[in-house]
Amino acid sequence: MRIEIAEGSLFGPANLPYGVFSSPGTAPRVGVRVGDSVLDLAVALGDEVFAAASLNPFMAQGYDRWVEVRRRVSELVGGEVPDNAVHSLADVTLKLPIEVADYVDFYTSEHHASNLGRLFRPDAAPLMPNWKHLPVGYHGRAGTVVLSGTDIVRPCGQRKAPDEPAPTFGECRRLDIEAELGFVVGVGSPLGKAVSIEDFPRRVFGAVLVNDWSARDIQAWEYVPLGPFLGKSFATSVSAWVVPLLALEEARVPTPVQDPEPLPYLRESRPWGLDIDLSVSWNGHEVSRPPYREMYWSPAQMLAQMTVNGASSRTGDLYASGTISGADKEQRGAFIELTWGGKEPVQVGGEERSFLLDGDEVAITATAPGAGGGRIGFGEVRGRILPATEAKQ
Repeated sequence: MRIEIAEGSLFGPANLPYGVFSSPGTAPRVGVRVGDSVLDLAVALGDEVFAAASLNPFMAQGYDRWVEVRRRVSELVGGEVPDNAVHSLADVTLKLPIEVADYVDFYTSEHHASNLGRLFRPDAAPLMPNWKHLPVGYHGRAGTVVLSGTDIVRPCGQRKAPDEPAPTFGECRRLDIEAELGFVVGVGSPLGKAVSIEDFPRRVFGAVLVNDWSARDIQAWEYVPLGPFLGKSFATSVSAWVVPLLALEEARVPTPVQDPEPLPYLRESRPWGLDIDLSVSWNGHEVSRPPYREMYWSPAQMLAQMTVNGASSRTGDLYASGTISGADKEQRGAFIELTWGGKEPVQVGGEERSFLLDGDEVAITATAPGAGGGRIGFGEVRGRILPATEAKQ
């Protein structure tokens, strides 16, 4: 049979993103999305590496194998495919596509970092002195990375508002999102060996959408002096489809001018900026359109920084860009920015809103230029807020 692809589909031959799925009565396995269908690679290619419940075994085979499989899938999609290798997207259940080894979150948007600096330190410079010299980041919690569609329970913890005399324990009162792009390491690096800028495309397999849910009040009380902890670690959502880096060549653009010039280990001869447009919807209403092309630090620079001290990397490592924000208000990728700390609410379905309420649902989508002049899609990362559960104080 031939796989039908609707004209203008974001999941045509220029994309071919990978995911993990199951069909009724079968174990999870690797597939590629083609239009509104899923191509079962274990059947189509006759290779048991794709019968795994994650992309990790395939990713670990390396860059040359990624290129070979993409070529073979492209040939299949352009011709006849065995009937039993094709499933309707509506008939399958999607799974977390990777076994997450480690998770690192960066802070690479100058607009976002400057806005938060103005909010939190109004009498000081918006950016900290190190910000334009290296990609700032922190280590997150791999075990709480969840698939798009997973409900998010409102976290509890200590919080202390500026007008409160002492901290209290309770549910988060300023629950927020962060619209981000995440990068998946396909081939790791040994302890004691840094990954060079030039090695980025041979190490990183692809990209996913990320929503790094943030409990702003818990975060504000705990983060000095060691940075994000419980305000971030309760949940991070990722999209189901991993768009291969090989599909993003047409989306490559220069990064913004980096001044001062980075140190040699962070210099790129051809920067890995990416022209990706995101959309953030709150209860079905679009409230922001963050542009990834304006991110100051590239994913290649993030990987170089992550390993420059000799830290190892592993197949399945996930590192995220940090909040994606542009220069304009409607391009801000976090609600704390969009509503300026809650002082400038936005309209959501006829209501003025600042932070997330129980029952709210947020969906983030993205598209990028693809080969042949069309666009390719990342699917979505979606989550709904559930009330806080009881916890010991």
